[in-house]
Amino acid sequence: MIYKIRAILDVKKDVIRDVLIDSSNTLEDLHTIIANAFGFNGQEMASFYRTDDEWNQGEEIPLFDMSDAGESISMQKCILVENLTKVGDKFIYVYDFMSMWTFFIELSESNIKTESNLPSIAFSFGDVPETAPEKEFVADKSEDPFGLDDDEFDNFGSFENIDDYDF
Repeated sequence: MIYKIRAILDVKKDVIRDVLIDSSNTLEDLHTIIANAFGFNGQEMASFYRTDDEWNQGEEIPLFDMSDAGESISMQKCILVENLTKVGDKFIYVYDFMSMWTFFIELSESNIKTESNLPSIAFSFGDVPETAPEKEFVADKSEDPFGLDDDEFDNFGSFENIDDYDF
């Protein structure tokens, strides 16, 4: 089965690429074609993140298995057909953690008829900016379960050296 996957770069002006890829390929293969489609060399660290219909970030799927035993999830172990099961399934894709290029990935069609070599770029719109946009990550302000204010930790008084205290 052939998938048409839309990748939208998260920047002010629309930058979109549709890629065709065999559903038996891995997320690592998708990572490579998306990076190349947007003009990147594909040599930087990257991760896919599972997401819901509102694009809320979920479980990370890193490029490489980061566990000591080599038994955790990675792009090499994730087959597209097992992770994108129906049209509309989504991922967030982050390329180059120093620049934080962020993409919205969606399975837009399946069973595409094509005579071209796969994977391939089916549609390209917009130009990739020279630099990634600034990302601001703001954590939700949640209630402290211990009933302490943040201000209580901001003022340590005259504490300068632990050796000044007699235990």
